[in-house]
Amino acid sequence: MSSEPTPAASQPLASMDEWEDFLKTRYPEPAPAPAAESRRPPPVGVAADKRAEEFRQYEADARPTVREFYRLNHTHQTYDFGQAKRKEYLGLNRMRMSVWEAMEYLNQLIDDSDPDTDLSQLQHLLQTAEAMRRDGQPRWMILTGLVHDLGKILCLWGEPQWAVVGDTFATGCAFSSKNVFPGFFAANPDAGNPRFQTPNGIYEEGCGLDRVALSWGHDEYIYQVCKNYLPEEGLYMLRYHSFYPWHREGAYDQFATAKDRAMKSWVLKFNTYDLYTKSHEAPDVAKLRPYYEELIREYFPAQVRW
Repeated sequence: MSSEPTPAASQPLASMDEWEDFLKTRYPEPAPAPAAESRRPPPVGVAADKRAEEFRQYEADARPTVREFYRLNHTHQTYDFGQAKRKEYLGLNRMRMSVWEAMEYLNQLIDDSDPDTDLSQLQHLLQTAEAMRRDGQPRWMILTGLVHDLGKILCLWGEPQWAVVGDTFATGCAFSSKNVFPGFFAANPDAGNPRFQTPNGIYEEGCGLDRVALSWGHDEYIYQVCKNYLPEEGLYMLRYHSFYPWHREGAYDQFATAKDRAMKSWVLKFNTYDLYTKSHEAPDVAKLRPYYEELIREYFPAQVRW
């Protein structure tokens, strides 16, 4: 991995919100289910062809910064890279701090170049959690919304954007054409490894998503931090909320178990709050802090390993 770019040279996004803005264009908020009488399927092949055409258009219209982000991500996110990052970070031996302290720590990640928002990272987390709270979601789900992006502290430890955010995908097997910008995978060293370039690659069909090494990023990291504390539904939300090729496009489903498919509905439910409830209205941190500190104490110890 000596050719890996340095973090300072690998920050094409003016703001990581640019990635989420692109996702909202590519994956618009699902419309309410149509009435039963209007559910007649389109002619065979029409819907799939139209969707593929729309995706090509989204990619063609993407900002140059977003295209460069995906180029770096798809070029450097190899199976071996992900395994090395798991070994580097998943001992969880960098820091000990409370969840609220981790939220304040993440506030150091400031996008001064983003003209569209004045919200801090902490306020973004509260925004997601408050949307769930207003809708009467379970307390564990509200807490999951609060912590879901804390894995972005990887950026504060020198990781480039492409190794922290981005749509996750399976490594160790053939790259799916349903990934965003699939053409960029041609430069990935794994593309030349025959062992990794069959549909199942190094895995067995039905092995379970937990046996599949996804591209490295904040999802896997925060899942590992929280796996002893939150309900399983919340852990699926954390681990797979950026796995759009699977939960929105059906890619890599040959690895999923019946349990994975049953849990997908929770991931999709979470995704609605993650992408589509953000606004420019700043939550009142001081007013909300007592509620969330009490909620954190209900599930987490006073000090958590990071």
